[in-house]
Amino acid sequence: MHGVLLALAVHMLGARYGLDLGGLWQTEDGAFMPAGSAIAWWLIATVGFSSGYFIANIMHSAVSGEIPQRMRNFLVVVGVLMLAGIGQAISGPSPVPSAAGVLAGLAALGLGALMAFCGANFALRKT
Repeated sequence: MHGVLLALAVHMLGARYGLDLGGLWQTEDGAFMPAGSAIAWWLIATVGFSSGYFIANIMHSAVSGEIPQRMRNFLVVVGVLMLAGIGQAISGPSPVPSAAGVLAGLAALGLGALMAFCGANFALRKT
């Protein structure tokens, strides 16, 4: 779940800085895919996979008692502060039109969920 949230946060930050995920559907015939769109896809996939992997490892270590209680509390505070900072950075009107923004958000949600699941599955299979 956390990997999906981080992937969506990266999508929103990327849209704020011009990495338009919806550029795939706006290309004209015979034109190449815009570089910003490709970077946005790869960035969302990388963040979803790596955060799914690392959070699954941390959760597994916490359940097995390998992480002290103080470190768990510290990690929770860092995660909440990071998500709050991202929320502050992306607040305001969206630069992407509504229909295209909704489609791009759903695509980012699907990609983030798939990659976070793959990362968590990869992390837990090796143990």
